[in-house]
Amino acid sequence: MSVEARNLAPLPSDIDFTVGASLPISGLTAWQGLFVHGRFQAGQSLFVHGSAGGVNSMVTQLAREAGAYVIGTGRAADRQTALDFGAHEFVNLDNDSLEDFVGVDLVFDVIGGDIGKRSAGLVRTGGMLVTIAGPPEVQPTESLAVDFVVEADREQLGEIVQRVRDGRLRTNIGQIASLDHAVAAFNPTERIREIR
Repeated sequence: MSVEARNLAPLPSDIDFTVGASLPISGLTAWQGLFVHGRFQAGQSLFVHGSAGGVNSMVTQLAREAGAYVIGTGRAADRQTALDFGAHEFVNLDNDSLEDFVGVDLVFDVIGGDIGKRSAGLVRTGGMLVTIAGPPEVQPTESLAVDFVVEADREQLGEIVQRVRDGRLRTNIGQIASLDHAVAAFNPTERIREIR
């Protein structure tokens, strides 16, 4: 197998391989969604769905460092994790109303479906809805919506790695599986039973 050099970045010796392996997808998705496609600017408000997950825990940290007011969402059990990663507020998707937060500058959605549809109404005029969950079914009014697929970028990955080295960015790694358990790791019905 061959890989183009532009898709690679060196892993500094002071970063663990497990952490390093989590950075290209989660880190670059967060970076590109926030800064490239979302065109985030300091002082904006940001609504982050799934803020306790691998990608959006990084979105939260990057946005917070860049001067955002971050509102995270998730299930009740995710509340403390989202706050620990830097969300200013947390919205419980089971009990709280999303519609109480109309007028945010940017929504970063990794969930789609009904949450994605409702998110379109949260974006202020001139704001942005960024998603990796597929093209939005409902477009925000007088705002932009972008669905994107992450692309390899050595320079952006270098920025992410430097933040990890400086302690400004932490990864959120759920479980580590051996190659023998790779199939079970991606199969939600077997995941809990097979991986220990």
